Amino acid sequence: MSDDLGLFTDPDVEERRPVRKRDRERDTARAKAKKRKKTVLWLVVALVLAVGMGGAYYGYQELRGIGSFEDFSGAGEADAIVEVQDGDPVSKIASTLYDNGVIASARAFTEASKTDARVTSIQPGFYLMKTKMSGQEAVARMIDPKTRVPAVQIVGGLKLTDIKVGDKTVKGVYSQLADASCTEKDGAKKCLTFDEIKAAAEQTDPVALGVPDWAISDVKRADPQFRLEGLIMRGVYQVKPGVSAVELLRGVIVSSAQKLQGAGIPGGTMNTGFRPYEVLVIASLIEKEAIEKDFGKVSRVIYNRIKKPMPLQFDSTINYKNNQPHIRTSDADRNAQGPYNSYINQGLTPTPIGSPSQQAIAAAIAPEAGEMLYFVKCQKDGTSCFANTFEEHNANDQKAQRENVY
Repeated sequence: MSDDLGLFTDPDVEERRPVRKRDRERDTARAKAKKRKKTVLWLVVALVLAVGMGGAYYGYQELRGIGSFEDFSGAGEADAIVEVQDGDPVSKIASTLYDNGVIASARAFTEASKTDARVTSIQPGFYLMKTKMSGQEAVARMIDPKTRVPAVQIVGGLKLTDIKVGDKTVKGVYSQLADASCTEKDGAKKCLTFDEIKAAAEQTDPVALGVPDWAISDVKRADPQFRLEGLIMRGVYQVKPGVSAVELLRGVIVSSAQKLQGAGIPGGTMNTGFRPYEVLVIASLIEKEAIEKDFGKVSRVIYNRIKKPMPLQFDSTINYKNNQPHIRTSDADRNAQGPYNSYINQGLTPTPIGSPSQQAIAAAIAPEAGEMLYFVKCQKDGTSCFANTFEEHNANDQKAQRENVY
């Protein structure tokens, strides 16, 4: 049959026809996609292998490094002063030693400390160490009591300057600080002198000395030789050796300001009717005039006399400027002109007259109730007898004399 109209097709002929352009492009795209998939697959495999090998190498390096740390050998070289703060754990002490070049790594100290439990009892303060010490040597030196620079113990009532008691000299705050400043470094002993510390106290701006804000104006008004009196309250102070007199004083005064704040100055003084500095003055008077069990009553006498007003008439204020105080002052002393004479002047002294204790400060903030205006030591242990009237006071005074209290 004729197929002139093209109605019939021959399969064999159809298969032999040339592939059209569109079919070729589709096949090429499929081939490229397949090739890309293979390439990505191989890249993923390679990446996984690389990560795995890197992790294995890192793990190997870590395992190989277990137990190793940098450490110096020997007892060290040059002198170095380090400070341990209150409450520092062993790890913090180790960091401090490392920061000061004492040890090669903090771990050198912490590992060595595991052999001696005394490391956990290291006290706050300054320690004279060496640079480039082994961990073991650093531990041995830190637990040696001779390594720690002695602290200064300020007792209640202590003056800035020395006083004579009988034939003995009682060192004041400045002398004690001078003694504590001494250190032997690199074979040479160096100390600040009493005069250097006193000059720094009298000539340096109070702000630079760390005087708290609430005391600045009073300190600036005071006689330079007395202006820091009372600002170093009773307590233990760490003194860094090798520093200037100004740095030494600043460290102690800042530390004392923190102690004063803890004792209630200035925070607890708002309801007293006195400024914080005046409360400090009152506390110093209490400290000098009585034993602790009578602090509250002496505080009340001060409050009552100032309220009247009535001179305090405290022998401790007369004795303040004397290098050799007396239990009973003379008529000449009591009549002598001067800002610290509480027999002829009304109110408080210009500055404190000694270092107050926390107990004296507490009494100055919260005196005992009562109408007492007078007191006298009436027992040999220092106990005082208190009176509301002058007649009662005279009777107490005569009794004390009969019993040879003074």
